[in-house]
Amino acid sequence: MVRRVVVALLGPVAWSPPGVEPTRWRTALAEDVVDLFATLAEVESALAVTPADRWLADAVRWPDTPVYEVPEPTVTAVLAALDGYDQAAVVAADAPDLPGLVLGKLLRPLTSRPVAVAPVEGGPGLLGVASRLPVPGWLPALDLDVAGPADLRRAAPAPADVAVTPGWHRLRGPADLAALDPAVEGWEATRALLTGYRA
Repeated sequence: MVRRVVVALLGPVAWSPPGVEPTRWRTALAEDVVDLFATLAEVESALAVTPADRWLADAVRWPDTPVYEVPEPTVTAVLAALDGYDQAAVVAADAPDLPGLVLGKLLRPLTSRPVAVAPVEGGPGLLGVASRLPVPGWLPALDLDVAGPADLRRAAPAPADVAVTPGWHRLRGPADLAALDPAVEGWEATRALLTGYRA
């Protein structure tokens, strides 16, 4: 039985809607991603934070959700902290309406490829990175805000070692709010803060 984990990386959030206090915004985003992860089948979930942000993980985690403290909010730092898993995906925590299907598609290529990435729709950056464990030695240090599929393919022994899966949007600025679909279930915490807001 392959043991898989999906980790929400609760990294810094540089933007919040006008009138929404940044800490409340960041907490709402994280809460919605954690709630999504709790619905996933055949995969465990966890959170990763720097020590300074441990408060955020404690505020949104479910009682049995592991929390990994990492020295920096990067994919490679999170993957290095994991133990006992065969596969792992590290996902940005500013995609509150992310469908579980997108996460499944991020993990699926690991049956035949060592690494898979999901880009941000409209870019730049990545939604998430999945890897077999232990991590391939060629995997570079990755910042989800700026890295792209090409960065990983350049580092890999062969470009085909990195699968590119369907992407999704992240909420990093006012233009990103237009991508949210009010008809999609979930993301209640973020939705509540956005009630009455117009970009």
